[in-house]
Amino acid sequence: MAEGGGPQSGSGAEPDAEPVPAQTPLPLTDNQKQGIGLLLKTLLRNGDEWFLVDCRWFKQWKKYVGFDSWDMYNVGHQSLYPGPIDNSGLFLDNETQILKENLIDELDYVLMPAEAWNNLVGWYGCLEGQRPIIRKVVEYGMFVKHCKVEVYLLELNLCENNDMENVVTRHFSKADTVDTIEKEMRSLFNIPMGKETRLWNKYMSNTYEQLTKPDSTVQDAGLFQGQVLVIERKNEDGTWPRQAKHSKSSTTTSRNFSTSPKLSSNCSATISSTVTNGNSGINSNYTLNNSTSSDSRLGGYSSYSSSYNYKESQSQPGLCGLSNLGNTCFMNSALQCLSNASPLTEYFLNDQYEAEINRENPLGMRGEIAESYADLVKQMWLSRSSFVAPRTFKTQVGRFAPQFSGYQQQDSQELLAFLLDGLHEDLNRVKKKPYLALRDAEGRPDEIVAREAWTNHRLRNSSVIVDIFHGLFKSTLVCPECSKVSVTFDPFCYLTLPLPMKKDRNMEVLVVRADPQARAMQYRVVVPKLGTVADLCAALSALSGLPAENMVVADVYSHRFHKIYRRDDGLSNILEKDDIFVYEVEEEDAEKINLPLYFRERHVKHTGGSTGTMLFGQPLIITVPRQNLTVDLLYEKVLERIGRYVKQPQGSASEAKIAASKSSSISSSSSSQAAESATATNHNANIGRCESPHLDGASCSSGSTNGTDQPQGEHSGTCNGPNGMYEGKPCMSRAEEEEAMDHQVSPEPQNSQSESSVGDEEDSQGLENGPIGGPSKLSRKCGSARRKLFSFNMVNSYGTANISPLPCDGNILKLNMHSTVAMDWNWEIKKLCFDDSEAEAFEKHESMLQQHKKKSTVALRECIELFTTMETLGEHDPWYCPTCKKHQQATKKFDLWSLPHILVVHLKRFSYNRCWRDKLDTVVDFPVRDLNMSEFVCDPRAGPYVYDLIAVSNHYGGMGGGHYTAYCKNKSDGKWHYFDDSSVFPATEDQIVTKAAYVLFYQRRDGDGRTSRPPSTSMVLRSQAAVFSPLADDVVPAPQ
Repeated sequence: MAEGGGPQSGSGAEPDAEPVPAQTPLPLTDNQKQGIGLLLKTLLRNGDEWFLVDCRWFKQWKKYVGFDSWDMYNVGHQSLYPGPIDNSGLFLDNETQILKENLIDELDYVLMPAEAWNNLVGWYGCLEGQRPIIRKVVEYGMFVKHCKVEVYLLELNLCENNDMENVVTRHFSKADTVDTIEKEMRSLFNIPMGKETRLWNKYMSNTYEQLTKPDSTVQDAGLFQGQVLVIERKNEDGTWPRQAKHSKSSTTTSRNFSTSPKLSSNCSATISSTVTNGNSGINSNYTLNNSTSSDSRLGGYSSYSSSYNYKESQSQPGLCGLSNLGNTCFMNSALQCLSNASPLTEYFLNDQYEAEINRENPLGMRGEIAESYADLVKQMWLSRSSFVAPRTFKTQVGRFAPQFSGYQQQDSQELLAFLLDGLHEDLNRVKKKPYLALRDAEGRPDEIVAREAWTNHRLRNSSVIVDIFHGLFKSTLVCPECSKVSVTFDPFCYLTLPLPMKKDRNMEVLVVRADPQARAMQYRVVVPKLGTVADLCAALSALSGLPAENMVVADVYSHRFHKIYRRDDGLSNILEKDDIFVYEVEEEDAEKINLPLYFRERHVKHTGGSTGTMLFGQPLIITVPRQNLTVDLLYEKVLERIGRYVKQPQGSASEAKIAASKSSSISSSSSSQAAESATATNHNANIGRCESPHLDGASCSSGSTNGTDQPQGEHSGTCNGPNGMYEGKPCMSRAEEEEAMDHQVSPEPQNSQSESSVGDEEDSQGLENGPIGGPSKLSRKCGSARRKLFSFNMVNSYGTANISPLPCDGNILKLNMHSTVAMDWNWEIKKLCFDDSEAEAFEKHESMLQQHKKKSTVALRECIELFTTMETLGEHDPWYCPTCKKHQQATKKFDLWSLPHILVVHLKRFSYNRCWRDKLDTVVDFPVRDLNMSEFVCDPRAGPYVYDLIAVSNHYGGMGGGHYTAYCKNKSDGKWHYFDDSSVFPATEDQIVTKAAYVLFYQRRDGDGRTSRPPSTSMVLRSQAAVFSPLADDVVPAPQ
């Protein structure tokens, strides 16, 4: 599935592909809801095609059909009609339609199967020019099969051996094969199918690896984002071009190798050989040497530069970077931290793992994760490489944990949790786990219950991971009704500590005042994090002086209102990335109503010569009379409101252009009258100097008999209304009338293929060609001397579909709380009269110029205290009380009973709920030395728990993206270093405590102040035997 549109491109369709128009009648909203709801439950199947849809459009559709039980207001109302599918919010730019980075499923987009997509397109159509975003379902994992939609494709750089400067970028699915890539390269570089070729990975200027398995997938071959692939064609004399360059190299060209002779065959690299350019001095750094090291600690480890290595150096053991294979910084950070846990690293370097691999454990991974990790640790600590590429390790992890198989950013703590669990099961000394019945405390002393829980845990789980990383929780539940107390003890591998939540948040909003001459102003306000929109208005009122009751808060997105908030809406619904506008309006009552207004520009479509509309600028909300409102009055109010940026064109050229575009039906006397009236008021000045040669899509069709091109009897009125507008009927063009007739036939809104409003097909002709011969068609339709800059249409709340044109016969407009109106501008008139830069200009309030207050700092002990604080269970996660025989919202309290030798602390920086995803950037002040945990351990017999920091995994950035690094303390010299993918830098202790700290690694001291060591394997085995004795309760203690 080679694709040239980019890893985030819409699809493989041609750039000029036409939009899919709506083709089928719109079913009842209930039928839509049930049909699409059922299809969204479709199971993923390998190879199927799924489609991405912007969440904003999908949410609008859900409102329209009443998809969610809590959002059943005004189901099927025309104002909620979503219009054509619009994915523009997912694109970096609408021209290339490349997807933005780090989009999040269910937050930015929804995935739907082909049938659901086809149904929605059939009912609503697609926005003009947008290609469907099609992605395939890919199956990951070897033993645990897992299907997921591959949203981001892999970018590969392709070139030919004899012209490596000519690099072509293409995108491939991870399910594509090497053979697919080779065929694509043949096509790109015009290589005949009968010509023999070889394919190479190119890492640096002097490092190549041959790809010899054509049926290997991109995923299994370990290809990563940005990888350079070189195709080489055989010479006519039967030799290979690269063969001559490397005649001195001892490397063979079709040989599989693994980084350790003792690894299983499944761990071997998928790349078959490594060759280099350059002189013999450089070659020596990349030779393949299968002889084992004389150092007994290597235990058969082959000290050569393999597919892991890029560069050999004399760096200190452990100061080895890890190459970023494409968004794998999360993995690199976790691996650096874990490899600096010296008890575990020495266990692997001394090959103790070999005797403890459990290949029969059904919960394990046949020992392959343990072997792959051991191999990588040896590369990092024994090869003296300055950096290695952990491709083989990543491939192995992806086979057993499909969520880590791609090249999207993941969470370092989640990878760490998988790795610790995987190593434990691969190295579990218990071959057959006994069945053990769980028993409640039943009033027994904590010491007995804790010892029983730890003994039972060790009967089923005994590994180096348990020895080093496992501790014991105490959990206490109390029923609020019968006061039943339940005490249990559970093992843990790491502590996840909550951070004290900030009660407030900063919000930036743009205030649009009712004063037409005032520019919008940006404010920064402090509001309660769990507050409501009313709290936002109150805080903004204190800064701006505007009454809170005169504010309307809206989320503006892509020139339209995505949501207009109610006062009781929670601020948790507003994300940091949302553009929030606050409009000054008058309070609605029996006399006044607040009307949303959109700006739309009429343009000529690419096909058929018909016109459509495109939203532009920022929408408005203005207060208008609820009674006695006509189109003329609305026009005057709107023109007054936008007078600041609707400018009179300057210079004779502009005026000549307008004059040339006027219809010949406009007499000189009419023009002079218009010019005289132009001096009266600002808006009339604008009308006089920027006047349109027609009513801009709102011209009237005549019912007279003076030779019109329309059938007699098509209208019942005559063109003698105010300002020459059509009397007795809405003022519309023929196309508008046809659309209006369509609306009368169907109760549902008709779809629009490109945010289209009907336009006058003669607009561009009138402007471009001017009058030809006698009176123009326009003059026969209307003889008005006064022309409007824009026309009005009643539209849906997204501005993408017309409901009806506004009547321009002097009749009173009937507006309601759902009404939304669009101003449609002819593109030439907009170009001459509308000042885009001034319309979008805004000023900054002093609150924006003030520096942020220094981020609050919390101590690590506060996080621990919060973790051990009693809480009441939520209504969605109650506890079943065995006494009451029903679920109860019990109180729950965690305590620490015993702690491990290596204490891993996960700071819970990411918070999620249905409407809110956030990262807490609070600085946690954690000690680098002397972390005394003794006061938090409730085992009265426990010794001192004093820890020193050995590693920190850092995360920079926000939700769904960012970058991971690590600080680690080298066990050899006790110095700190900073690991940023392949780069390693010296660091100092005062650099370590930052707001980026995410996962902390502490190592426990012995009683004499030295760093403790876990019990040796022989001690563990003796303890294991004792567990099975009748005196087990007296022999096996909890970890001390």
